[in-house]
Amino acid sequence: MSSGARTGCELLTTAEMAEADRLAVLAGVPFLTLMENAGRAVADEAMKMVPVGVKIAVLCGPGNNGGDGFVAARLLRERGYQVRVACTCPVDRLKGDAAEMARRWAGPIQVDDWPSAYFGELVIDALFGAGLSRPIIGDDAAAIEMLKLHRMNVLSVDVPSGLDGNTGAAVGDYVVQATRTITFFRRKPGHLLLPGRDYCGEVVVADIGIPDDVFDEDAENFGDDFEVLWPKTEANAPALWQGVFPALNSNAHKYTRGHAVVVSGPPDCTGAARLGARGALRAGAGLVTVATPLMAFPVNAAHLTAIMLKPFEAPAGLAKILDDKRLNAVLIGPGCGVSAATREMVAVVLKSGASVVLDADALMSFVERGQPLSEGPNFGYLKARAVSAEPDAATLFDSIQARAQKSVVLTPHEGEFKRLFGTLPGSKLDRARAAARTSGAVVVLKGPDTVIASPDGRAAINENAPPWLATAGSGDVLAGFITGLLAQGMPAFQAACAAVWLHGECGTAFGPGLIAEDLPEVLPQVLAKLLAKLLAPAAGADL
Repeated sequence: MSSGARTGCELLTTAEMAEADRLAVLAGVPFLTLMENAGRAVADEAMKMVPVGVKIAVLCGPGNNGGDGFVAARLLRERGYQVRVACTCPVDRLKGDAAEMARRWAGPIQVDDWPSAYFGELVIDALFGAGLSRPIIGDDAAAIEMLKLHRMNVLSVDVPSGLDGNTGAAVGDYVVQATRTITFFRRKPGHLLLPGRDYCGEVVVADIGIPDDVFDEDAENFGDDFEVLWPKTEANAPALWQGVFPALNSNAHKYTRGHAVVVSGPPDCTGAARLGARGALRAGAGLVTVATPLMAFPVNAAHLTAIMLKPFEAPAGLAKILDDKRLNAVLIGPGCGVSAATREMVAVVLKSGASVVLDADALMSFVERGQPLSEGPNFGYLKARAVSAEPDAATLFDSIQARAQKSVVLTPHEGEFKRLFGTLPGSKLDRARAAARTSGAVVVLKGPDTVIASPDGRAAINENAPPWLATAGSGDVLAGFITGLLAQGMPAFQAACAAVWLHGECGTAFGPGLIAEDLPEVLPQVLAKLLAKLLAPAAGADL
């Protein structure tokens, strides 16, 4: 994201959110006003969840989250609700603006021993915010356990208490299970990363008066003590990549839409490559060719129509195919087999000038020994050929970083990721970023909360993947979508983000019963809906 750009997709860490608050104060919005606005937003959301007149319990912590809760309690009582307030500490220990909001509440405050009957029809969880650094214990833990036991209707403020807003991980053994979570200005990574997303329930973002100018280095209302907020993490949505999404015009033809190549495996494993090729074609590549070992040629030829077919003997034959610079994007890995032969073909692909997607066996061939060149399916190698060097992930990363053209995308799932990069510390977001820096490639760390990370530090978290995408071949189609968008000239990071989002939308559009073959066939209707929004007046406003 360039300085000053605002997509609305920005995800702020707890430190960045604190800085946004500070900059808002510099711009002339008192922090007490921000807290009043936050509490009002909580009260407004509570009114959407339960009718006027019912009992609402507000659980307040010792910090600013508790201050928001006291504001909500006061406003809800004024609007006709039966409000009860509990606090984790004596009121005289509250400090700053939270203490002032507690004073304005002026009603009874229960400090300990919260029986289940205390909670009512809705519980507002304003105990602890996203910056919690210690496990919840004692009476607070007991209250959280009671909420879970009785399956209470819960509105959490900022994040469910006990959740780390940066990582989406539980800080300890006790985390509130929210029905709905209300946060302010922008979401945090923990709202999207699992298990945080599940703990949050529905997430609502409220405007509390923080100006969007905090992202603008040309803003003049912050004084001299100002450094622009430049978040590098965003939620994956069309607003993030719509400016570079391929758009056809009246002069377009198949040769202007790129030519993608998908490398096939041996005869018994050709289906994965065809799934990827179909995905690339549906994603908009003007031409798609399956490069096939001679022994797999009859199998592939029996199944392909709009997709072309070129036989080769590796590695020289594949290199000859890729000498044609019109072939500008290559997918290798699906169904290729974990082998020395696959390693050599990856080396050939990386030496070409094409954009590259490395998936599945193309990755595992650099960390697992698999079959040597002298055994088994060998893509046309002579049986007498010597065994190539041992698998080594560092060799792969060196080859990627040596490319003058850096458009390389890696698409591991969690198991492949750990074997390729080892045990990296931190959240899924941290690990994907570290892997992108190490490899020099865009890394798509797949899962229900897929993270797309670029070597320059940018990252996006996906949130639209339905569970029925967990089916054999789904990842092959995703790799094909990425390849098809790369063939049309999308930058690697944006192409990966767009493909992951489209993949999720296709899964949702088809619904339960999905198999991988369905994904390319439902893509046209997803693209039609997307392009209608992109081409409409004020495009992207509601994407």
